[in-house]
Amino acid sequence: MLKDQLVRVVGAMSGTSLDGVDAAEIVTDGHEVLEFGDSVFRPYTDAQTAVLRSALGKWPEDDVSVAAELVETVHAQVLSGFPDAELVGFHGQTFAHDPKGRGTHQAGDGAVLADVLNKPVVWDFRSADVQMGGEGAPLAPFYHFALAKKMKADAPLAILNLGGVGNLTWIDPRLPFPESEGALLAFDTGPANAPINDLMQARLGRPFDEDGALGAKGRVNQSVVDQFLQNPFFFRMPPKSLDRDAFVGLLADVATLSDEDAIATLTMSCAASVAQGVQACPNAPERILVTGGGRRNPTLMMMLASVCNVPVASIEDVGFDGDMLEAQAFAYLAVRVAKGLPTSAPATTGVGAAIGGGTISRPR
Repeated sequence: MLKDQLVRVVGAMSGTSLDGVDAAEIVTDGHEVLEFGDSVFRPYTDAQTAVLRSALGKWPEDDVSVAAELVETVHAQVLSGFPDAELVGFHGQTFAHDPKGRGTHQAGDGAVLADVLNKPVVWDFRSADVQMGGEGAPLAPFYHFALAKKMKADAPLAILNLGGVGNLTWIDPRLPFPESEGALLAFDTGPANAPINDLMQARLGRPFDEDGALGAKGRVNQSVVDQFLQNPFFFRMPPKSLDRDAFVGLLADVATLSDEDAIATLTMSCAASVAQGVQACPNAPERILVTGGGRRNPTLMMMLASVCNVPVASIEDVGFDGDMLEAQAFAYLAVRVAKGLPTSAPATTGVGAAIGGGTISRPR
């Protein structure tokens, strides 16, 4: 691709909350975001979610072929709805993430999608970063930097993604490039929706705490939250990342609480971990813009505002689509990969130097 060429690209993301596939189209040159295109959300059926959930924590050698084929099939169906896209960014489905151990595992073969869609697919975004000593996550920060530039921000701000896991990007938009020293700091903050969703599913057969209603009725068990914050993860300096189930013990800690109190406590645990993350930023962000499913939980948003001592708002307040931000990010990163531009840096993943990851598969 030509260095200055604008590319119409579609990105697809299936997050750790296992709710479905987001796909979103943008027009970008790999630096600026010029246009937002169509987007779509395709929910997984209950049976499909069960298949994916059964593969969580597993590695390629554990045989996740059924789940991987499901990921490919659903993504192919969704991405076929974007005929004008010249390029595809395919994240795949994370089943396991252990960057300092076994590596990182995103299921789904981009080469299969390239053949089905008959267009080039960029995929396997995380492996190169991990192989170079990085955490392999989070990868959206370079896109967050582009959005801060697009909104013409002139002071440090933070973008908080609340999916299954929470991650925070601190941005100084006054610097020229995302890989510039001091432009970004990014890291996972702790569990976000995953434990809340898991407990709702296990106890009540519901996928999430709709509108934060159950959490709003409960009373936070502060001793559980305080114990949670003693986890060694919170004493590690960023950048750092988590597996979806790294804090599975948190569910055991609320096992004796009522449904309402358990959900309230898990919700406050998420907020408290974000507050810890804000303390690790180079300086206080002017505001925190929240994306991901967690921003739809008014109880969580209220708790965040109460403990972070920084204005907290949904990213829609500045005109962006919080449901599609991650999918847009992998569209943006796909163009950067195709143009040989870096996609991560020491301050975003802890990698030794700014590098570009990703594999490009072209249709046979």
